[in-house]
Amino acid sequence: MPWYYSGTLLTVEYLTDEANVRAILPPDIDLAPEQPGAVAIIWADWQSCSDGGLELLDPVRAQYLEAFVVVRCSYAGTTYSRCVAIWVTTDFAMGRGWFQGYPKKLGSVHVTRLFAHGKATPRLEAGAQLGASLSAYDHRLASAVVTLREPSENNGFVNGHRMLHNRFMPSISQGQGLSLDQLVSMGGVDADLGQPWRGEAELTLADSPWDELSSILPVGEILAGYYRELGVTFAGGELVADRSRAA
Repeated sequence: MPWYYSGTLLTVEYLTDEANVRAILPPDIDLAPEQPGAVAIIWADWQSCSDGGLELLDPVRAQYLEAFVVVRCSYAGTTYSRCVAIWVTTDFAMGRGWFQGYPKKLGSVHVTRLFAHGKATPRLEAGAQLGASLSAYDHRLASAVVTLREPSENNGFVNGHRMLHNRFMPSISQGQGLSLDQLVSMGGVDADLGQPWRGEAELTLADSPWDELSSILPVGEILAGYYRELGVTFAGGELVADRSRAA
């Protein structure tokens, strides 16, 4: 660390039954006091590097995509965002995610890119349509289309708080519990945010034999879709509670 990120976010926010969110939160973490059933599924197209930026000169070490599902929750009177499912396209992004408490798995992720020239791209303007897809183990799990309508004051509200994650690692010895069992909070710093856009969204979720996205957080009402370009730095987080066996 620090790790630097530049990229885009395509977000679809929707409502599910709050009981679905409650079912995937740990017992000591509460539902958010407002809109407890709100969910965001986000497609991110990232370019990242460490200090000095050498990864940018070997882009296979810098570029990846991910699709992740976020809910909101409450702990000790504070509202947080929490990533409850996430798929990425590279191993280095998966490794960094485990360090941060993201439950990252490998998947196939695609999202429409915006460019300033040519006919093979939408423009960042009213009426632009952007598509996205997520698959894992050759099964399609999510598809979305967002039609942009107007600039927005924000990029939605579900992913608008510091993250609250669990980091854990079982002991190598059977019956010895968790060698690492931590509750951590973190967020980006030094944010460089582009103008967000808002519009209508279509979203289809599905299950596979190994990933039950549609069954766990089924779509009730779609709220909106968003698009934003941004840059952010990850420089570490805060240890909220440490229940590790060694601690």
